[in-house]
Amino acid sequence: MSRVGKKPVEVPAGVTVTIDNSTVTVKGPKGELTRTFNSDIAINVEENVINVTRPSDAKEHRALHGTTRALLA
Repeated sequence: MSRVGKKPVEVPAGVTVTIDNSTVTVKGPKGELTRTFNSDIAINVEENVINVTRPSDAKEHRALHGTTRALLA
């Protein structure tokens, strides 16, 4: 299992995260970033915490799980 992917990403104060399908937009005091991720990986935001989950333990999903979480951090 991906240990990196299991860790939640905390969203700092003053930063907003919006998710539209597999596109994540992060807006903060220094600007805005938008990135589209693989649609197999689920990204959820709850109470200033971003969680990344994968649908199965397939090799491709395990790799994408940790990579997606690392790119969001």
